[in-house]
Amino acid sequence: MSILYSNNRLKYLKTINYPEINIDQDQMTFLVGKSGSGKSTYLKLLNRTLLTKEGIIEFNGKNINDLDVLSYRKEVLLVPQELFLINGTIRDNFYFYYNARKEKHLNDEQIKKFLSICVANFSLDTDCRNLSGGERQRVFIAIFISLAKSVILLDEPTSALDEKTSLELLTNLKKYFHDHQITSLIVSHNDYLVKQFADRIIKIGE
Repeated sequence: MSILYSNNRLKYLKTINYPEINIDQDQMTFLVGKSGSGKSTYLKLLNRTLLTKEGIIEFNGKNINDLDVLSYRKEVLLVPQELFLINGTIRDNFYFYYNARKEKHLNDEQIKKFLSICVANFSLDTDCRNLSGGERQRVFIAIFISLAKSVILLDEPTSALDEKTSLELLTNLKKYFHDHQITSLIVSHNDYLVKQFADRIIKIGE
């Protein structure tokens, strides 16, 4: 059963043309293709970070343009490549995003659970400015995973990670998504990880 659907008339800036795409519910789907084929753009179109007047995108059978954008983005959450953490501790950053969503803060044990899922077992008092690029990426992902509801879109979530950490992260994420019935769509250039974890692979730009 599809939770997200886009027809074959979907375009962006008249330069990127997409085929008909169905994203199946409760599966880990990988979106692959050559650089410049529009993978990251597609995630932003699904999340309504980018808009187009051509083509249709549906969420649970409803045109996403007819849905309240803020409520929709809570259901279809995008974790972009361009991570953003404020100057402060890991706890401060969780609080920052929960404040932005006007949601009740997680307690320390709950935060630690999501950090552990994302292979980021750091003290909550750690200043994020002292973390490496890969460590910051995992903290950033942990915040978004904790906020995920129906669908999560991840753009190159292992780009700054070594193979061992990438495998551990995706193993944990796949289990968490399965246990909580969260649909995931992941952009990745790592063929090995795609083959290891994909329930389904969608190729674009061929």
